[in-house]
Amino acid sequence: MKAVRYLSLAAGATLLAGCLGYDVDAVNSVEAVGDEFTQQLTVEYRDLANFEANQMGDWRDAEYFARKGLAAAAGEVVLPEDLADWALPGDSIDELTEARSRLLAALDGNARSSLPFEAAVAQAKFDCWVEQQEENHQPDHIAACRDEFYAFLAMIEGPLPVPAPEVFFVFFDFDSTVVTAEADAVLNDVVAQHGATGGAIEVVGYTDRSGSAAYNQALSLRRAESVRTALVGKGVGSDQILTSGRGENDPLVDTPDGVREPSNRRAEIQIVVR
Repeated sequence: MKAVRYLSLAAGATLLAGCLGYDVDAVNSVEAVGDEFTQQLTVEYRDLANFEANQMGDWRDAEYFARKGLAAAAGEVVLPEDLADWALPGDSIDELTEARSRLLAALDGNARSSLPFEAAVAQAKFDCWVEQQEENHQPDHIAACRDEFYAFLAMIEGPLPVPAPEVFFVFFDFDSTVVTAEADAVLNDVVAQHGATGGAIEVVGYTDRSGSAAYNQALSLRRAESVRTALVGKGVGSDQILTSGRGENDPLVDTPDGVREPSNRRAEIQIVVR
């Protein structure tokens, strides 16, 4: 580890104040306070300190991680290692920098409280990876820390949210299935987006509440089919378009029965990429 790290310890930084007393024996006997995350982080740093001391014979780093464990046990905010404090091989810095950024984003994004065990393990395994990477002579140990870090990072990051597909609206005249000039312009946008993303085009027809429910159900389906025909005419494969009708259900503007409402005479179009 770079000398700057040890200079900061001797200078009495908040994390490691009183460094002579913060050792492996102390972390082995401490009772952690604070929330579930800091308590589990104490356990993880204690295990890392004992591994460095008893299996690696590296008492310098063992005491350093023991002190991080003691700080966590006291309920302090303990962060993943700052890469600038370590003499890392140049070819590892980009990956470690990105990994630390992702870890911090997950921790700050509520992982400490929502997944305290997994978050604590991810942080400790990152620090383990950094320490082993600096030494850079035991590839199996580097890989073990790195792989465990990524496994737990995946747990606290979770799947990336899938954005909801954009909804395109085309509107119809009363009792009509004719695609107007304004609707045709919207369909051009649908075709352009579909060309960029692929996927299925879902077209759902609707009506207002004038007329009977049975008539409106049939009319809504005819409107969806009219849109389908127009899209096929613009080059979209017919097997890529799914149509359905909802009749007078789910109006954009809620009205009493029998009311003619232009906003409800529509088709809604979505491109769904699976």
